[in-house]
Amino acid sequence: LLGLVFSIALIGVAIYIGQSNANFYNIPSIMIVILGTISVTTTSYSISEIIMTWKIISKTLFRRVQSPSRLARELLDMVVLAKKNGILALSGADSQFKKDPFLQRAAQIVTDGYTPEDLERMMSQEIDMLADRHHRAAGILKRAAEIAPAMGLIGTLVGLVQMLADLDNPSAIGPAMAVALLTTFYGAIMGTVVISPLAGKLENNSNDEVTIKNLIVTAMMGIAKQENPRRVEMLLNSELPPAERIRYFD
Repeated sequence: LLGLVFSIALIGVAIYIGQSNANFYNIPSIMIVILGTISVTTTSYSISEIIMTWKIISKTLFRRVQSPSRLARELLDMVVLAKKNGILALSGADSQFKKDPFLQRAAQIVTDGYTPEDLERMMSQEIDMLADRHHRAAGILKRAAEIAPAMGLIGTLVGLVQMLADLDNPSAIGPAMAVALLTTFYGAIMGTVVISPLAGKLENNSNDEVTIKNLIVTAMMGIAKQENPRRVEMLLNSELPPAERIRYFD
């Protein structure tokens, strides 16, 4: 979010420093680019997919950042607790479960006595569905990033046609040229500065979230199988990038 604000502010500062009387605000250009991009993108996808994408975008901008290494240590605390006191001891970790509904569901499956295979099948299916939703949302954003500059080009053509049609009226040439140039300007900003980075951010966040959920499944599988906590630590480290790996028992 800070990067997005800084990028737009940088363009605004560059315009201000230019010390020009040019007006960079044009309602027809904004309508062609923003409303045109939204309408064309909506034509390509269903309404439910568009609504889903908006929800995912809001979560992408304001999501709670979770440290994989910290989560791995908390999960190992649960593994050690369950190894010492039994699986039902997980019911005492309510404070941690409230932070993560996915972890709460996985722990509930374990304490209900389901087999490790059932746990892996159900939670892996949920992870796959989550990754698929994020992949589709990123695809919609990438499509919108392609449409925005194209709508800017369409607005440029509209402005040029208006300008050529009123060559005998000098007062109409300026506004027509403003529409022609500003739509390209708005389209480039919307596609390159706003939408495309959001798509990349969504993909990165999706990968991070899948990693987090895989850590939870690995730990809960270890609890369900009553495995040695040191082996669970090794399995968790295999899911983590080298810089995030932990040494819990040292």
